[in-house]
Amino acid sequence: MIAVLAAAGALAGCASTSETYPGRTATEQLLVARAADRAVEGLTLPIPAGSRVFVDAAYFQAENSAYAVSAIRSALSDAGYAMAPSKSEADAVFELRAGALSLEQMRRVFGLPEMRVPISESLNVVSLPELSIYSRRDRVGVAEFSGFLYEPRTGAPLGAVVPMTGEFRIRSHKFLMVAAWGQQTIDPGEREPGDSWRQF
Repeated sequence: MIAVLAAAGALAGCASTSETYPGRTATEQLLVARAADRAVEGLTLPIPAGSRVFVDAAYFQAENSAYAVSAIRSALSDAGYAMAPSKSEADAVFELRAGALSLEQMRRVFGLPEMRVPISESLNVVSLPELSIYSRRDRVGVAEFSGFLYEPRTGAPLGAVVPMTGEFRIRSHKFLMVAAWGQQTIDPGEREPGDSWRQF
């Protein structure tokens, strides 16, 4: 009997782990980052190639703004401009502003969507689960940037960059609330085809 009780006690043991919950999931962060990358594809400035540019992000206020600013700097380097460490050493200052750097979500349901139904006058509600034949979910990262250039010593305008817009979409489907497909996944170490580095 003692052996049975000891075995039962050992089997009844459990362990728990603690998880953190950031403001955005990894998928949401990737959606916004990919949208930022697409927005700056082919970025050029109305100044000669080889000019030294200082990227002023003081007014670039958005979540994930640091990644977006780095993507813009990378695009300018690809276009042949040199990054100046300060305004005083620059031929032009590129002042950035963000129109959008966020997510859009849309869900289409054939059936009954998830609902919250009031059950009393004191505003108590009960949640009813989704009962659908088919549903589709779109999650879209949206990025829009623009900016203008000026001469750092005189403040004279040199030109403007029209809004650059990029989107990245993940679409997933679900049939009978069980069978799901279409969700994009990114495995550790996966990258776009090609070399992992580029010589300038």
